[in-house]
Amino acid sequence: MATGQRAGAPRVSSGVSLASSMGQVAVGSMVANVCAYLVHLPASAWLSTSSYGEFAVLLQATLVLGVPALALQAVAAREVVTGRPVGSLLRLGGVTAMAVAVLAALAVAPVMTLAHTGFTATAAAMAVAPLLVLISVGQGILQGRGQFHRLAWVIGMVGVVRTVPPLIALAVGGGSADALVATMLGAVVAVGIVAWQTGMRGLASGGAGDPGGRLSPITVLHASQVQLVLISATSVDLLLARVVLSEHDSGVYALGTVASKVAFWLPQAIGLVLFPRLADAQRSSGALRTGVAVLIGLAGVTTVGALIGGPLVPVVIGDDYRPVAGLLWLFAITGGALAILQVALLAAIARERTRIAVVPWAVVVAEVVVIATVAHSVLALAVIAASGAVLAATLTVAATMRTSAVTR
Repeated sequence: MATGQRAGAPRVSSGVSLASSMGQVAVGSMVANVCAYLVHLPASAWLSTSSYGEFAVLLQATLVLGVPALALQAVAAREVVTGRPVGSLLRLGGVTAMAVAVLAALAVAPVMTLAHTGFTATAAAMAVAPLLVLISVGQGILQGRGQFHRLAWVIGMVGVVRTVPPLIALAVGGGSADALVATMLGAVVAVGIVAWQTGMRGLASGGAGDPGGRLSPITVLHASQVQLVLISATSVDLLLARVVLSEHDSGVYALGTVASKVAFWLPQAIGLVLFPRLADAQRSSGALRTGVAVLIGLAGVTTVGALIGGPLVPVVIGDDYRPVAGLLWLFAITGGALAILQVALLAAIARERTRIAVVPWAVVVAEVVVIATVAHSVLALAVIAASGAVLAATLTVAATMRTSAVTR
């Protein structure tokens, strides 16, 4: 979502400071992220390790299919700022949602085969992806209008309504499939909330006489390439866990990745705040160095926190997850490195140097090969994931810095 703020920022006016607007959005994002990870605690405690592994891997697969949604929000925000009628964006959102729905339907069988998941659970998880597209186009419209207070509220509420239904399903004794069906229903409610807050009156006719011409879905594809490599880097280990590990071990590993995701999402506001400076040729290198330094410090803090808190896992979650208790610090390193990778890729986007994404793509491909070859335990998979994240972050930061030095 950080990339979309480039479009939204110039619209902040009427006495509302940029810092205040970004702070509000950061709070809304924090609520959504807390909700996203909160569901893992009861799920890991109330489901068997095998069922929890299915639940976690399908949620991650949904995020991968949701990459076009991330791109569409940035496109929508940018186009609203340039004056494109909202009706045109709604049409683009509809076309993109239909395309994602087709991809989601085609993905059900392969995901069931590769991840050893059930049909109902897989179909429900895949059905969430096109709903995320509809949510994102509405959020992008609010972002482009500079309605950051409303955007923050929407982000937070979307997180809540997507989390409460699966929690209820789990609380009444439902399995992973029930929880994922409830997640899908929560996403439907979220679409309604976004539509209400965006304001549907008059939007349908807003695309008439579009001076910029009809938007092509290719626009979304172009904006998706960087988000895709980032999502792939954050997902590849968990997605392959059920392929290379037993069902029990994949469930144990899935809990460890919660620490990775917390370390990754916790500093999201840093990229949001630094993005305007990353786009400034005179300050971009300094901003990137500052961001990397701060993120390294935060990664150190989260790693130490995971090292200290790891022994509590068997007490809080259950003895089945004892094998991952001493490895949480390693998962935290993975998440911290991926946060650094994200800022480096934001810098590449800001300078229109998205070809730099080939660097982390190469690392991800190599990581897949290594995982498929030697990752036969929770420890081995965690070490490979951490090594890949650190390598991708280091090489991408170096490539971005070098490009900046050449183009200044």
